[in-house]
Amino acid sequence: MRPTALSAWPRPVGGQRSASVRASEPGVEQKRPGWCPQTRVSGPSAVCDDALMSAATPSASSPADRRVSARVGSISESATLAVDAKAKALKAAGRPVIGFGAGEPDFPTPGYIVEAAVEACRTPKYHRYTPAGGLPELKAAIVEKTRRDSGYEIEAANVLVTNGGKQAIYEAFAAILDPGDEVIVPAPYWTTYPESIRLAGGVPVDVVADETTGYRVTVEQLEAARTDRTKVVLFVSPSNPTGAVYSREQVEAVGRWAAEHGLWVLTDEIYEHLVYGDAEFSSLPVEVPELRDKCIIVNGVAKTYAMTGWRVGWVIAPKDVIKAATNLQSHATSNVSNVAQAAAIAAVSGDLTAVDEMKVAFDRRRKKMVQMLNEIDGVVCPEPEGAFYAYPSVKGLLGKEIRGKTPQSSVELAEIILEEAEVAVVPGEAFGTPGYLRLSYALGDEDLVEGVSRLQKLLAEAK
Repeated sequence: MRPTALSAWPRPVGGQRSASVRASEPGVEQKRPGWCPQTRVSGPSAVCDDALMSAATPSASSPADRRVSARVGSISESATLAVDAKAKALKAAGRPVIGFGAGEPDFPTPGYIVEAAVEACRTPKYHRYTPAGGLPELKAAIVEKTRRDSGYEIEAANVLVTNGGKQAIYEAFAAILDPGDEVIVPAPYWTTYPESIRLAGGVPVDVVADETTGYRVTVEQLEAARTDRTKVVLFVSPSNPTGAVYSREQVEAVGRWAAEHGLWVLTDEIYEHLVYGDAEFSSLPVEVPELRDKCIIVNGVAKTYAMTGWRVGWVIAPKDVIKAATNLQSHATSNVSNVAQAAAIAAVSGDLTAVDEMKVAFDRRRKKMVQMLNEIDGVVCPEPEGAFYAYPSVKGLLGKEIRGKTPQSSVELAEIILEEAEVAVVPGEAFGTPGYLRLSYALGDEDLVEGVSRLQKLLAEAK
């Protein structure tokens, strides 16, 4: 158990945000390496925005002089979306950029789901406001889908339908965190988790795993990070950005440790159906039923059904938490688009044929990408067991000259790759672990081979 880090408490004023605390250095507040407290991302590079930093400084003469609040001004732009946008902008300008940044299937949404949305557009009842917490028929479908896919028994009152998984994550944290509450966050982590925690008033505490353990944290590491301020542990399997999948025994061990110490668990199950080989998805509250009263699940249709743009997610939680989060959503967005909810009903009520077909392609691409990446000197890439990302270590390339430039960080290496090879990747700094790159293999086979071939050619010049 780690002593409480007093420096981890949110600062009451000013433009500096409370940075993640590294469990490996008790009581020491750290900034994310390679990133500055207020960061705007352009492509893979992180640059401090002076205007943003000065927007919410305590030196301003009055509140009216502060243009942007410290709370919102401290949020970093989503690095993954920024890289994807940069790649698309370069493509639109005529450059042959291949983007590995986007975390979305390259398949279209299945036709029967699209047709359900078309029919909903023609249905007058969907032209009006509907309950803020979700259409009753979608909530009922999520109850049945959850029972079918993971064996977890819930009621409609345990469900809140949200505008995608990001809103689900933020509202879940907002519903249970008070200022100063600590959340243990295994790293590498998806970029949105720590930002959502900070916005909700919490303090993310990083627990880092690397390629030597398959990017899986241990109970011993979690215990070392726990303090008397710890309220929640975040648990994600399969993982974005690493593709790590915890075994049933590992899931149970984490759950029993959390239950023993009375902690809440927020578990993200968005990639539940995207597992490969011998790996199996295990739902934490199913493996450890005693956690039910302090367990929150977030999920959605984006990855399983190729519906990233439809923006439908959900929270599964105890009824009092769902009530609180629904109250929040009633003031923030009201109901999710009814047309998108109608499409989601068709998705979760249907079979898994479409995702099974996507998995065949993802599995083939996964193996090819890992093989090609591991052929590059200085790159070490464990084989991911889930999701659709590879997360290679590139620490062996840092400090080496590549076409007249010597990258000292994975941010700088990603810049060189974009400039010289016209390939967009996301640097590990975005995920809390410098020295790595994230590459999505949810793109066409030809583009994947061409993109990694460009990396091979460029990085072979490192000396």
